[in-house]
Amino acid sequence: MNNGYSILVIDDEIQIRKLLEISLEANNYRVNFAENGKEGITMAASHQPDLILLDLGLPDEDGQEVLVKLREWFQNPIIILTVKSAEEEIVRALDNGANDYLTKPFRTQELLARMRTALRKNTIQNVEPITSFGNVSIDLSSRIVKVNNEILKLTATEYALLILLFKNDGRVLTHQYILKEIWGQSYSEQTQYLRVFVAQLRKKIEEDPNRPKYIITESGVGYRFNTS
Repeated sequence: MNNGYSILVIDDEIQIRKLLEISLEANNYRVNFAENGKEGITMAASHQPDLILLDLGLPDEDGQEVLVKLREWFQNPIIILTVKSAEEEIVRALDNGANDYLTKPFRTQELLARMRTALRKNTIQNVEPITSFGNVSIDLSSRIVKVNNEILKLTATEYALLILLFKNDGRVLTHQYILKEIWGQSYSEQTQYLRVFVAQLRKKIEEDPNRPKYIITESGVGYRFNTS
């Protein structure tokens, strides 16, 4: 019995495909495979998977180019699988529209956890006007945030940052993306500026700002919001 989710794996390594076939089917996912970028794009269009696992090192096309082509029309989550651990490649993939990434070799349980997070449908468009996670509640209609039922005083920028992170729950957002969304293009390289605001926000919503539960740092890349 499957769980209703269809996964497309675009990867030319037979060992990886076999591992994923065993692991994903054991967890009740329906799985299809493509060995190169061209085949992957065709299968994504014909099968409309709920999630794509995309290798960056494909034999016919650069995985980044495949990602860009997919994002022209494919709206569902894409998780990158790569042996390239360089921050520049990871940041580029996230900026090109990937939801998340894992560096090979990866742990199967971590992959499954990342997939579950990416497949969750609790984006800001789908939540109730009042939503909560842990001891934090957000009233989206009145723009009121509470911690332990006490109204939290947030600046307009802090609130905008919190909502941007929240509506992308589980997705890795790069420093540049956040800076451009909140402060504009001219601030896209001001990562220290962003760190200051993240630190301020953590002090207000995290039980232990030094061990954050909600605003997770992706070293050298950006931040991931986690409400699970």
